[in-house]
Amino acid sequence: MTVLRVRFRQRGEDPAAVEALREQLDLASDPVTGAVRWIGAVLRGDLGHSWVDGRPVADRVEPAVAASATLAGCALVVALLLTALALLVPVARAARTGTPTPPSLKVGAVTAAALPEVIVGSVLVVLLAVHLRLLPATGWDGWGSVVAPALALGVPAAGLLTRLLAGVLDQALTEQWVTTWRANGVPAGALARALVRRVVGRGAAQVAVVWVGMLGTAVAVEKVFSVPGVGTLAVRSALTQDVPVLQACLLAVVGLGLVGAAVALVAHRLLLVGSSGRDDLGVTADAGRGSPRVVVVALVVLAVVVVGGLPRDGGTSDLAARLAAPGRTHPLGADAVGHDLWGRVADATLLTIGLAVLVSLVAFVVALVAGLLSRRLRVGATDVLVTVPSTVVGMVVAAALGPGLLGACVAVAAVAWLPLAVHARGLVVEARGSGHVGAARRLGLRRTRVAVVHLLPGVVGPLAQHALARLPLNAVAIAGLSFIGLGAQPDAAELGAMLAEGLRYLEVAPWAVLVPGAVLLLLGVGAGAAGGVRRGDRRPLRPAPDGEVPATTR
Repeated sequence: MTVLRVRFRQRGEDPAAVEALREQLDLASDPVTGAVRWIGAVLRGDLGHSWVDGRPVADRVEPAVAASATLAGCALVVALLLTALALLVPVARAARTGTPTPPSLKVGAVTAAALPEVIVGSVLVVLLAVHLRLLPATGWDGWGSVVAPALALGVPAAGLLTRLLAGVLDQALTEQWVTTWRANGVPAGALARALVRRVVGRGAAQVAVVWVGMLGTAVAVEKVFSVPGVGTLAVRSALTQDVPVLQACLLAVVGLGLVGAAVALVAHRLLLVGSSGRDDLGVTADAGRGSPRVVVVALVVLAVVVVGGLPRDGGTSDLAARLAAPGRTHPLGADAVGHDLWGRVADATLLTIGLAVLVSLVAFVVALVAGLLSRRLRVGATDVLVTVPSTVVGMVVAAALGPGLLGACVAVAAVAWLPLAVHARGLVVEARGSGHVGAARRLGLRRTRVAVVHLLPGVVGPLAQHALARLPLNAVAIAGLSFIGLGAQPDAAELGAMLAEGLRYLEVAPWAVLVPGAVLLLLGVGAGAAGGVRRGDRRPLRPAPDGEVPATTR
């Protein structure tokens, strides 16, 4: 019926048309039979044929996978190089004096991790391609066209890796073998090499998480730079209801992610052979206290943009002012149909943030319930699913419901509650081990009363702080889905839709991109400075030993 709505909207929900389309597409009579048939065909190497042009799916997916794998691989190299440069001095200083990484480095890394890749890519296009003309603005022809998109993906990933590996370094400094080596006068160079081995070995699993995140979020960067990757193909297939191609694209993303995880696991085992200390894959990333000044500045600028823009008419088009540069009449310029950008971006900011508030509230409630139902701090499905990007879920939702803001909110909410649930689980398990909860149990109080009176007050506050820190990231995620075509309509007053529309006129009217992009940048930086970590809040890949409660992520 979804395919029918896309291809033959005028037929409505005609049962006869549905059956005719089922025959034409050779669909199974029930989902179980269809899934078994598809899996069997995949195991035989048959991905089927496109529902749109009839071509073999493999012929369309293979070059797209090659392009995406190349881009993600180059971006990972960029991220690793930037991370190595950022941690070079802290590792040397830790080996000499035992000093942990400075808080400023952690705050800066978390802020960089929160930067939206699409904004980084747009800025790189404006600077390197439009103004300096050092690199091609778009296309996928030669290694020169790889540099800018690899930087767009690699810079936020470098921030995330730097924060995670800084935490690993600080944890390694507390281990007994470091104390023993320093007490026995081991040279600083040897200790530094051992610390690097330890950090790289224990951080290998997090590199796999970053790799998976790149594969899921690369679609926005592919759109900015017109890269014919698997993400672009998947979005196009979701919009045209070419389900066999979409299935193959998602299968390819999962396969590449598993390959990266396998390589990381091998590296982890090889690098930590014979090392002392715990050999777990889990890394607890504490985002730290953040930078209140940066948060205040971001909030003030956003408030000025919204309050100053609301009185302006951003909904009326004036073709005479089409793509007008910033000036007295239009202080921030005008878009392609003459909308005043200041007024329009104020409306769009309220819409995007309003939707993010609803999504964050739903995620908070679901996570709170899931946390209160937790009994032990063990890794389960939540810890695995927390690595799934909202973009991937958005493709699935768009394939089922069609593109729209409702589907975008559903996709973001489907993943937004997961890191909150992991945090809530840690808080609940920690509270269950406290004395007052044990006393309440021994007094014979009912479980419901214990949960509401003794567990809930200690969980709600920290979890609400975490949810509030994630609100800007949810707004960026909703805008990102609109940007790639899975959310708001192109002409809607929504940040992602405005950014996508302005990208067409980047060379002649860069303000059409920079104005909504600046708002998204403020949201991302504000979330990072508040202490929110994206794609790696607390993702242990192995369960912690019984009785051990790691520090929770704020």
